[in-house]
Amino acid sequence: MPFVARNDRPLGAFGIRRPFLLLAALGLMMFAQSIETLKASPAATRTREFRLANGLQLVVVPDHRAPVVTHFVWYRVGSADEPPGVSGIAHFLEHLMFKATEKIASGDFSKIVSRLGGQDNAFTSHDYTAYFQRISKDRLKTVMAMEADRMVNLKLAEKEVATEREVIIEERRSRTENNPSSILSEQMSAALYQNHPYRIPIIGWMHEMRKLSREDALAFYKRFYAPNNAIVIVTGDVDPDEVKALAEATYGTLKANREIKPRVRPQEPEHRAPRRVELKDPRAGNAALRRFYLAPSYVKADKGDAEALYVLMKIAGSGSTSRLYQSLVAEQKLASSAGGWYSGGGLDSGSIGLYAVAAQGVGLDKVEAAIDRVLHELREKAVTDDELARAKKAYIAEFIYESDSQSALARRYGEGLVLGQTIDEINRWPEAIAKVTAEDVKRVANKYLDIRRSVTGMLIPVPPDGEADAARKPPTGNRS
Repeated sequence: MPFVARNDRPLGAFGIRRPFLLLAALGLMMFAQSIETLKASPAATRTREFRLANGLQLVVVPDHRAPVVTHFVWYRVGSADEPPGVSGIAHFLEHLMFKATEKIASGDFSKIVSRLGGQDNAFTSHDYTAYFQRISKDRLKTVMAMEADRMVNLKLAEKEVATEREVIIEERRSRTENNPSSILSEQMSAALYQNHPYRIPIIGWMHEMRKLSREDALAFYKRFYAPNNAIVIVTGDVDPDEVKALAEATYGTLKANREIKPRVRPQEPEHRAPRRVELKDPRAGNAALRRFYLAPSYVKADKGDAEALYVLMKIAGSGSTSRLYQSLVAEQKLASSAGGWYSGGGLDSGSIGLYAVAAQGVGLDKVEAAIDRVLHELREKAVTDDELARAKKAYIAEFIYESDSQSALARRYGEGLVLGQTIDEINRWPEAIAKVTAEDVKRVANKYLDIRRSVTGMLIPVPPDGEADAARKPPTGNRS
């Protein structure tokens, strides 16, 4: 194993730390056993990958413990691929995909899956759109045929488009417009990305959503939905060759779209100054502070940087043992909660996030100063051996637990492949995490916790109508 336990505390009276050496040896054994377990797992050893003649990518992960399967279709298109002026069209189309084809009546797709004893759903991100079903193994051919049908044969009636448009508008109203925390996050993302379409919310801007049309949806559909822009993942009680035959009989009959091109998006310029966003809202609870840093995504980061960022933010912000929680909540009593994360699952870039909810009567200036002290210490001093080992073990354990779930495996391979990773790279992620050192963590803290590449947001509760009254009050002093 590449992981070596370290301890920089002074030696004891005899120059030997026997308890520590024993714990270090046990830690090494646990890491080694975990990695070997992963190498021997069905996900790592039995995964099969195929490519159909029309360009569709197929991945099969057998798991024979129960006679069920999980079937995913991933499209290499998300909200960041939308044309200007039609924000939200990727998510809108996700909803409309459950309308009619020539073979299936509008709204019947999910009803059929349910009658077959299965479950289905879909989701949209900045970089991909995915549709899935969990079904009995003997029903797999049926859902594959249904997905293949709506991949190219979607029919949209004007009335259905208008009705579903009201559904997504209400979704934005309930999830964003009525949630000050969501509004702040949306405004911060818009400020963090100066040029990249990640600055636009996945659900879209309200004023553009209201204008989304049937023509917009069909144009987006015909441009991006095709077998050569899709990945099908099947996990469960299946034989890879049998699944390939089913795929050939369903998806394999579809024609490739020769207009599909590699995705090229506007990229970020150099970030030269920090940005700040302040939102006052009477619906807010306690005052809260957040900060986002621009960071590389897992697939675009320099070698070893993304893994080190995951470990850094596990130590800095994950749970009640994290640096931020211990410092701001447990010790200084400045916040009621605090934490952070590294989000590396993007195609073009990722981000680092920090947050703290101020304790009653504590100003956000004190909270921000306390966060900055924690970050300064992470940049100046190496994390401890215990912190490093605990963070790495947590990630490896999560990976092992996920390997026990059909749905988690399907998402793991789907998300990785749609962003450009290989099967081998996905399987070797725990080994890459195990190689992270304390020096790596310190290095990426200095490299990416750069205030010039950040936006800091403040959510400030105000009395009802207080902000409106302040806005109506004329400014004092002379104008220059």
